[in-house]
Amino acid sequence: MVSRSYSNLLDLTSGDSPTFGRGGRKLSRVATVAGVLSELDDESRSNASDAPSSVTQERMIIVGNQLPLRAHRRNDGEEGWNFSWDEDSLLLQLKDGLGEDVEVLYVGSLKEEIEPSQQDDVAQTLLETFKCVPAFIPPELFSKFYHGFCKQHLWPLFHYMLPLSPDLGGRFDRSLWQAYVSVNKIFADKVMEVINPDDDFVWVHDYHLMVLPTFLRKRFNRVKLGFFLHSPFPSSEIYRTLPVRDEILRALLNSDLIGFHTFDYARHFLSCCSRMLGISYQSKRGYIGLEYYGRTVSIKILPVGIHMVQLQSVLDLPETETRVAELRDKFHGQTVLLGVDDMDIFKGISLKLLAFELLLSQHPDQRGKLVLVQIANPARGRGKDVQEVQAETYATVKRINQKFGRTGYEPVILVDKPLQFYERIAYYAVAECCLVTAVRDGMNLIPYEYVICRQGTEKLDATLGLNPTAPKKSMLVVSEFIGCSPSLSGAIRVNPWNIDAVSEAMDSALIVSEAEKQMRHEKHYKYVCTHDVAYWAQSFLQDLERACRDHVRRRCWGIGFGLGFRVVALDPSFRKLSVEHIVSAYKRTKHRAILLDYDGTMTVRNSISKGPNAEVISILNNLCRDPKNIVFIVSGKDTKTLTQWFSSCETLGLAAEHGYFVRPNHDAKWETCVAVVDFYWKQIAEPVMSLYTETTDGSFIDSKESTLVWNYQYADPDFGSCQAKELLDHLESVLANEPVTVKSGQNIVEVKPQGVNKGLVAERLLETMQKKGTVPDFVLCIGDDRSDEDMFEVIMSAVASASLSPVAEVFACTVGQKPSKAKYYLEDTTEILRMLQGLASASEHSAKHVSISPQRVIIDRE
Repeated sequence: MVSRSYSNLLDLTSGDSPTFGRGGRKLSRVATVAGVLSELDDESRSNASDAPSSVTQERMIIVGNQLPLRAHRRNDGEEGWNFSWDEDSLLLQLKDGLGEDVEVLYVGSLKEEIEPSQQDDVAQTLLETFKCVPAFIPPELFSKFYHGFCKQHLWPLFHYMLPLSPDLGGRFDRSLWQAYVSVNKIFADKVMEVINPDDDFVWVHDYHLMVLPTFLRKRFNRVKLGFFLHSPFPSSEIYRTLPVRDEILRALLNSDLIGFHTFDYARHFLSCCSRMLGISYQSKRGYIGLEYYGRTVSIKILPVGIHMVQLQSVLDLPETETRVAELRDKFHGQTVLLGVDDMDIFKGISLKLLAFELLLSQHPDQRGKLVLVQIANPARGRGKDVQEVQAETYATVKRINQKFGRTGYEPVILVDKPLQFYERIAYYAVAECCLVTAVRDGMNLIPYEYVICRQGTEKLDATLGLNPTAPKKSMLVVSEFIGCSPSLSGAIRVNPWNIDAVSEAMDSALIVSEAEKQMRHEKHYKYVCTHDVAYWAQSFLQDLERACRDHVRRRCWGIGFGLGFRVVALDPSFRKLSVEHIVSAYKRTKHRAILLDYDGTMTVRNSISKGPNAEVISILNNLCRDPKNIVFIVSGKDTKTLTQWFSSCETLGLAAEHGYFVRPNHDAKWETCVAVVDFYWKQIAEPVMSLYTETTDGSFIDSKESTLVWNYQYADPDFGSCQAKELLDHLESVLANEPVTVKSGQNIVEVKPQGVNKGLVAERLLETMQKKGTVPDFVLCIGDDRSDEDMFEVIMSAVASASLSPVAEVFACTVGQKPSKAKYYLEDTTEILRMLQGLASASEHSAKHVSISPQRVIIDRE
């Protein structure tokens, strides 16, 4: 029988035999061999067509903590459940933006606990009727996952509340983290049951499922995976306190696209990646991306919108019209301010009430005329903090009403019972101003809903006595700490902690002119209408498709264990260098050129001991003794250092300062590859670098004979990077007319004479060998960073020229699996030394059988 993990459950429920893929297409090996990726089977390739198929339908698997369903026990006396769509669920609403040609499948849990004996029947019903795949979580595990790790650790931390004491969120509990991981694994298993990894897109939502991308990427290396975070992402100073910070960051980076509501949230995430993982981002043509082991993880910044169709349909309900009429009569002659918030510690209800109290104190003329209606929705969490918020809110409301209230006038009306959606809309319609003073909130769509409701309908206009043709008006006072604030440019933004400022903002919203109210409303209404939930979903899907465009042509490997798992994606022609292959080629050839970088190649970069050890010296000497070899170390180090380090290697060629100086062997003098008349430009560049060194703690200047290098390796990563960009611009400006090149590298900004690079050494070596009649038939070039790419480019382009033998064996090899102009890679220094030792051993073995007079090549000076 075919495993459900590799077939489409929708096919199984139909009673038909399962087929892999769509249109009878054979599934690639990606879905049948765990952890191994290869191209499609030959049969699939031969049947493939670039023409769009009318049968093929895109499918999106939407994964959230809860399915967009409502569940009720049957009331007809029989056991079982009745299910219906939850029209208020964002996961359901976003479906409108995906298009009719996109099939949507949901994976999530249910709010209600389903008895184990009923779970199979419920799962079958939900799949057949709603295309929903339920993840049944044992109650005890769910409590640890949701009420434990999500609500006690992640939610407070992401809202900038640190567990400084056991009462403030609680200390980190490893068992709750394990429960979080376990639940994410259950969700992953459910996705694996229904996914067709070649075709389907997966969209994971919110902080409950942040490690889910790792489980999916581990099973299907090329899964098309997007993630959207609906909560804030805290600054690195806050986030770095989380004991499992690296695990969560790496899990998120297993997505192809990560979405945030605001640039602030994205900026904090990128800063965390830089500071904790050493991964920097790049912006290209309007898109922000992180290079993560050869994969580009794209960053999406777009706030979610509201569901316009649903809101308009409720506005047109008779119940809405009736309720608006009731509220109109109730508040006749009064001005209504409205707040709609969950009863939790971050919504700032108490701060809003204190500001309103101050307003009434400072403006006695408003007493009896001004009413604050505060709708307090039930808190989603539970615990002592919720009880404290409730107690403070009730006490503050009671005090304000006792202080300013009188017969027939209640300054604050607290609505703490659940309201129907149409009732909330009725309050929106009669409110002159909406107040959102949350101290921290991921998005908050209340202002958007308010703006649409104030636009109204003809029936509501008639009910409220408004001219349907007259411009509508609305006013917003919003906290600067909520996600929707940047998009509401016409709102009065406030710091909710500043009671005086909030009170003044309330007063300003009341006294602003009618024309300005209309102008602000029109501005907001246009934005909210054009940036609804459908627009948001469509935009996310488009960016996800773009981010996954290169999946098919990439070769991928899964590396790492547990939550440290990641996928390395490389060009198809990029492969690991086989020691057996290169040794075999080495033995067959007679004229060999070997170019080796030093830092990061022959020795570990940033190690305490910088000089070569005995093993390195021994390998180099063995290679140099072979008369068929010309061996060069090509380094950024200065001549003095290289002379000292390699003094025992008599026939080893050295290139210092990235190729500016060259010495063919120990007995020769250092020569320059490029004629530089004067280094007067240093007198311009060095003072500029000194200025930045003084203002950037941890940076220093490395002055060499031909180059100046500003190094910020030990500076703060963000500040150092920022200063490096400024320094680069500054140097390019002051040195614009000088014969130098200004470049940025890994933690450096470098100024050097034009034309100086490591590729110059490779080019001159090949030319010199050709002039001596020893055209190379074997070239090996190894390096680990950006400066070595110039050497790779030279030797790869030489393949098509007369610089090499027509049958030359060329090996351009980089260190580590990363994008490179090289065609081969070795993992680390250990593997490189092992490979070089293999070549040296082959030379020693050959020397025992053949005696050849030593040859020496001198690089000509031009």
